[in-house]
Amino acid sequence: MQKVYDYIIIGGGIVGISTAWQLQQREPGKSVLVLEKEQGLAQHQTGRNSGVIHAGVYYAPGSLKAKLCKAGVEATIGFCSEHNIPVENCGKLLVATSPLEVERMQALYQRCITNGIKVELLTAEQLKAVEPNISGLGAIHVSATSIVDYKRVTEKMAEVFTAAGGELRLNTEVTRLKESATGITVSVLENGCEVLVQGRFLISCSGLMADRVTRMLGINTDFQIIPYRGEYYRLTARHNRVVNHLIYPIPDPELPFLGVHLTRMIDGTVTVGPNAVQGWKREGYGRINLSWKDSGEMLRFPGFWKVTLANLKTGLQEVRNSWWKPGYLKQVQKYCPQIQLEDLEPYPAGIRAQAVMSDGSLVHDFLFAESPRSLHVCNAPSPAATSAIPIGGYICDKIQERREVV
Repeated sequence: MQKVYDYIIIGGGIVGISTAWQLQQREPGKSVLVLEKEQGLAQHQTGRNSGVIHAGVYYAPGSLKAKLCKAGVEATIGFCSEHNIPVENCGKLLVATSPLEVERMQALYQRCITNGIKVELLTAEQLKAVEPNISGLGAIHVSATSIVDYKRVTEKMAEVFTAAGGELRLNTEVTRLKESATGITVSVLENGCEVLVQGRFLISCSGLMADRVTRMLGINTDFQIIPYRGEYYRLTARHNRVVNHLIYPIPDPELPFLGVHLTRMIDGTVTVGPNAVQGWKREGYGRINLSWKDSGEMLRFPGFWKVTLANLKTGLQEVRNSWWKPGYLKQVQKYCPQIQLEDLEPYPAGIRAQAVMSDGSLVHDFLFAESPRSLHVCNAPSPAATSAIPIGGYICDKIQERREVV
């Protein structure tokens, strides 16, 4: 007789694994299965980001992002401390380089105060004292920002999860879902063969494929995942000590992206990036990427055209700088002029899974959808890695409110 799992989780990124680990802890008598289509964990957004434990500077007061990010800082650092995973509390500086950015800096400073984040305003002289290689008119110092290797965090969570009785299947791609009054049937491809897996409740943490998974169950949603490539460079080794903190520009509040920044990595190197270039393949990490399926879906979606036209000038600049390295370099030189073209070495790109509504509006907060026997994480871009433990707890709470289902 085929085993029926109490919970099936789609996705082996940090949000999926965090949810599985906490669910197994809360309900040790229940069976929990994680399905991941790749050969390893954290192969997409989790393993292709800056590795920053964000303090919660940018997020609207009262939003789920603001709440879960702040809780995530303590939870992530606590988990890493318990399991001997290196964390460096290097702090972050948001640097203003123009009068307009100084105005935005003041507004961002007030948001930090509202969100209960400890910050300090620095003058140009104070900025130069703490960062001799950085130029600016002023900065916000965020002391509660750290760096970590999120892939390593995810793998440790998975280790704890499986040691507690959880089950993890890699190389297992979900192809179809069918929901009934009593459970969920999941069709998966394993070693080229279709296999059916039975569960009582499904949790989808499928990132770049979130909209496709909701469609498999016929859930009526009004969004589509639009991929944006984040391209990085790594500085040559001689610049490994060029900064003492993470260095970010003051972001445009109308855009969801934070701008090109200098990030100290936990391995001692320094990366530059990311930009935000329109992607034409959801998992397109090479220099030239095109998927007819992904592009066709995107071009047929009204929200894509609306958001693209609304941000056309910025989008064209991003494409130009993606292909013209001096343009990319200029984004860095405005606050770190000593970096030159020869200092920018290749580094793997990432893809941001951005949920866009059909009216062209970007989903800025975390977004969830559900059916009687499923719960879906539809939008979880940055700071999802920082917030992964409280997001997992939030999902567990929502599931446990539905005791009659499982």
